[in-house]
Amino acid sequence: MRKIYPRQLFSAAAAFLALNLNAHAAGNGAQGELQAIVDETIRPIMRQNEIPGMAVAITIGGERYFFNYGVASKESGQAVTENTIFEIGSVSKTFTATLGALAQVRGKLSLSDSASKYLPALTGSAFDEIKLLELATYTAGGLPLQFPDEVTDQDEMIAYYKNWQPTYAPGTNRVYSNPSIGLFGYLAARSMGEPFDDLMEGTLIPMLGLKDTYVKVPNERMGDYAYGYSRTGKPVRVNPGMLASEAYGVKTTAADMIRFAEANLDGAELDAELQHAIKATHTGYYRVGGMIQGLGWEMYPGDAGLDRLLSGNTSEMAFEPNTVDKLSQSQSHREDMLINKTGSTIGFGAYVVFAPARNIGIVMLANKNYPNPVRVEAGYRLLKALENLPSVPGGR
Repeated sequence: MRKIYPRQLFSAAAAFLALNLNAHAAGNGAQGELQAIVDETIRPIMRQNEIPGMAVAITIGGERYFFNYGVASKESGQAVTENTIFEIGSVSKTFTATLGALAQVRGKLSLSDSASKYLPALTGSAFDEIKLLELATYTAGGLPLQFPDEVTDQDEMIAYYKNWQPTYAPGTNRVYSNPSIGLFGYLAARSMGEPFDDLMEGTLIPMLGLKDTYVKVPNERMGDYAYGYSRTGKPVRVNPGMLASEAYGVKTTAADMIRFAEANLDGAELDAELQHAIKATHTGYYRVGGMIQGLGWEMYPGDAGLDRLLSGNTSEMAFEPNTVDKLSQSQSHREDMLINKTGSTIGFGAYVVFAPARNIGIVMLANKNYPNPVRVEAGYRLLKALENLPSVPGGR
């Protein structure tokens, strides 16, 4: 593993050379190439969006690289490192999906089961006809982005689900929803006989080999937990609501997230059940415009251009219903894919993108919520630059 830390801001001439990859490759080798490219991509984003700190991690050809910028706390001035803990918002859904897939691999559930099978209190409700797969892919029939404000405890949550009525037939429309995938995670945990948080921190996270990933940050690590910053510059951290752990509650480091990306790229050293579970999260179930919805992850053909990735990460995808086309089994797997997920809380913004066929992964963690299209374009530009670096393992 190689660590790379930022240098001083490059001059205009050096920035120009950073973009001229072939000329740059001849002089500085992998470290200089990568540092220049990442600096040129990340520093303007931080400046334009007033982001206090960012941690970027790259894995390519089995090598890890870290690039750290700014501060974890404006108040203390503590610098960001690859061990700084960030909130990753909805990227947490990919962990939830992996746990649910692991439950299926272990025979505890089937994605084709009705949701009410694992929560008898919902028997007789719409969830008799809604499958676990539909909860996991936001196609249950129109569950909202968030719970209503009055749903504040488990009894109120169950009453809400019991009385909820779908707007659409299950499996016909994608409506991005925390209560949808949150319920999937909750039911997956019930099928495994333990609370969700316990399964995440006691089973899945250790199986993945992650050392600094939490649902609840322990007291001894609070000093490494960054502060997020609101639009007005106020320091904030997430205020958990119902099913927060399942939908947006993971906190982690760039060092751990790049290991998670590597597990998704090539998990050959992982437990065999976990390998199967991770592969299952890369199965495409529905086509939504130019995007393919997997379990937690959102996917595109490997040759997809930037416009296609941006179209899958619009506000319309997040806030509006979108009709879906169900994929057949023969359409559900492709070797050459781009796989990504954005995530946000009030004060944090995260992005993960990886290309398994090219063995490249990128993690970008920030302590400010900035626009998804900016993240996606930055990740895409980095990915394309990395594909063409001859002196970097895996480059051409």
